[in-house]
Amino acid sequence: MEELLKEFLRTALKYGATDIHFSVDAQGKLEVEMRISGKMYRLPQKAADERFFRFLLYRADMDVSAAALPQTGSFEINVDGKPVALRFALVSGYHLKSGVLRILSSTGSLSVSDLSMNAAQVNYLKSITGHRSGLYLFSGPTGSGKTTTMYTILNETAGRKIYTLEDPVEVYSEKYVQLQVNSQAHLSFAEGIRQLMRHDPDIIMIGEIRDSEAAQMAVRCALTGHLVVTSIHASDCTGAVHRMLDLGVHEYQLSDVLGGITSQRLYDRKDQPGRICVYEVMDREEVTYYFRNHEHSSRFSKLPEAVMEAVENGYICLSQAAPDLA
Repeated sequence: MEELLKEFLRTALKYGATDIHFSVDAQGKLEVEMRISGKMYRLPQKAADERFFRFLLYRADMDVSAAALPQTGSFEINVDGKPVALRFALVSGYHLKSGVLRILSSTGSLSVSDLSMNAAQVNYLKSITGHRSGLYLFSGPTGSGKTTTMYTILNETAGRKIYTLEDPVEVYSEKYVQLQVNSQAHLSFAEGIRQLMRHDPDIIMIGEIRDSEAAQMAVRCALTGHLVVTSIHASDCTGAVHRMLDLGVHEYQLSDVLGGITSQRLYDRKDQPGRICVYEVMDREEVTYYFRNHEHSSRFSKLPEAVMEAVENGYICLSQAAPDLA
């Protein structure tokens, strides 16, 4: 089973796939697809069945006895001498069992300057860890590089005590203490934040704000003098503000503690191999203006404008960027 997994991973790494999709039907037939540059490609059928799912459950330290329940886990495997970090998510439907293996980017060799071709966006990202406290939100769709952005920022931070709280831990690092949410151990995001505040942290990275308690704990943590970076599901910066308010955070607290927001999209580079992010940036000055006037200032550049600028500068293709220009 492990050799079969490595075979899939070699193919995925060769073609730059971000996800490997597995499905097993009622007859036990395994189908494999890979997502490459946002498109799905089917692989030739392999002689494997539901046992392959159980192997992935085992490797991801998930509950093999509860294979019918939705589960998520992560693990690392050595492929041709190189460690590859993976996240596996499993869900069972009426006719099909579906699993997705996300290939997690290694951020060790990335610098903040590698994330974007826009100097102003890079300067904003570099400025974040220069602050002693505040809440910084990263928004964007699944697979847009939010976790990679946060980890790259943390990797360039020296002399600070850093903790991360994730579900699951996506990128392993020896530079900081990483905690994984564990419902069986009653360690939720909110409880994890509560515990980490007792460990004298300088920076706390929260994988994702998902509920009201976690949102309010993150704000409280920032209000008490800590720097908090986290992701949240929203289509743009304004949506991230409203999402936090919908989760029960008081407007006066959010306006006081919010240092900045980004909304990002990830694209293939036009000029060379690799991928880059395009960011909509709402810095502290823009945050203050927005809460005072309930609208953006004339200096604020919305995501479609930032994307079009990247197209015009020849960094990304118009065809790929078109959905974000509407």
